Amino acid sequence: MEKNKDCMYCMEDERRDNLMIEVAQLEVSTVFLFKEQTYKGRCNVVYKDHVKELFHLTAEELSAFMRDVQKVAAAMDQALGLDKLNYGAYGDKLHHLHMHIVPKYADQKDWGSTFQMNPGDTYLNDEEYIEMIAQIKKHL
Repeated sequence: MEKNKDCMYCMEDERRDNLMIEVAQLEVSTVFLFKEQTYKGRCNVVYKDHVKELFHLTAEELSAFMRDVQKVAAAMDQALGLDKLNYGAYGDKLHHLHMHIVPKYADQKDWGSTFQMNPGDTYLNDEEYIEMIAQIKKHL
C-alpha cells in the first residue's frame, strides 16, 4: 500500500482521529463517521492507497471504489431515513482520494444548497456515536 508521510489518512494519526471515527474496512477503502454531525450520519469513504485523482485508478480499482461508495450510501439510506445524499470529492488541501457522503434532510440545514465542509455546530456524546455507527454497520 502506497503511503504519504504528510497525509493524515496514510499516517492514521490524530489529525484524522480528531475529525472522524472509523466505521469499517471495505473492499478498497475505509469508511469513517465525521465527529461533526450537523448533517446527521455524514461519512467519508477513503481509498486505501495514497491516490490523488479518480483517473489515477485502473478501471477495476475505480469500479471497486465506487462499489464501496455505493455500499456506504445504501447503508446510510437504510439506517438514517434521509431525504437525499450529497457526494463530494474534494481534496484541495489533502491530496488523498476520498468521497464525502452527506445525508440531507428536507427540514434541516442547507437543504437545497451545498453542504458546508465543517460547520462546527453539532457533536454527539460517545453513546450517540456508537449507536449511529452500529446502525450504519448493520446495513453494510
